[in-house]
Amino acid sequence: MKKYYEILEVNPKASIEIIEKAYKVLAKKYHPDLYEGDKKIYAEKKMRDINEAYKILSDEFLREQYDSEIQKENEDANYKKYPSNYRQRTNERKKTQQNNLQGNVGKNEVGTYRGIFGVTKAVFQNRPRLSLKDLKREDYIAMGLTAIIMIVLLVILWFIPFTNGFVKSMFPFLK
Repeated sequence: MKKYYEILEVNPKASIEIIEKAYKVLAKKYHPDLYEGDKKIYAEKKMRDINEAYKILSDEFLREQYDSEIQKENEDANYKKYPSNYRQRTNERKKTQQNNLQGNVGKNEVGTYRGIFGVTKAVFQNRPRLSLKDLKREDYIAMGLTAIIMIVLLVILWFIPFTNGFVKSMFPFLK
C-alpha cells in the first residue's frame, strides 16, 4: 500500500489546510514542465503519486478509509512480530467484528464490499420470522401489487420483438 503521508511529506495528523499547502509546494517543485529528459519522466511519475495522495487525503471519507486500512495493516504486522499474543488478539478482533455487526454495522467499512456484506448479513440474521398467520392486510396488498407489476412487465416484454424469445424460454407453455 502506498504511503500517502510520506509522499506529501506531512504528518498523519495534519489538517486539510496543511495537506493542501504541501500539495501546492510539491506540485510546483515537481511540475514536469520544469524538467527535461530523464528528470522529466521522474517528475511525471512523482506528480502522479502526489496527485493520487492529495486526492485521497483531501477527501474526508477516503482519508478515514485509508487511515483504517493503515491501522489494520499495522495491527497485522504486530501480530506477525509477536506470535504469542496472536491467538488472543485474533479472538479480540473477532469479538469486535461481531459487536460491529450487531450494534453499529460496518461503521469502519462504509463503502467497501466487506461493509455491504456485513450490513446484509446483520439485516438477514436479525429479521423476524413471519408465518402466514402474522401477515397483515398491507402485506397481502403488497404481494398482490408485486404480482400485478411482474405480470405487466412480462406482457410488455412479450410484445417487444427481441425479448419475446426470452419470455418464451421462461414460460415454455406460452409457445
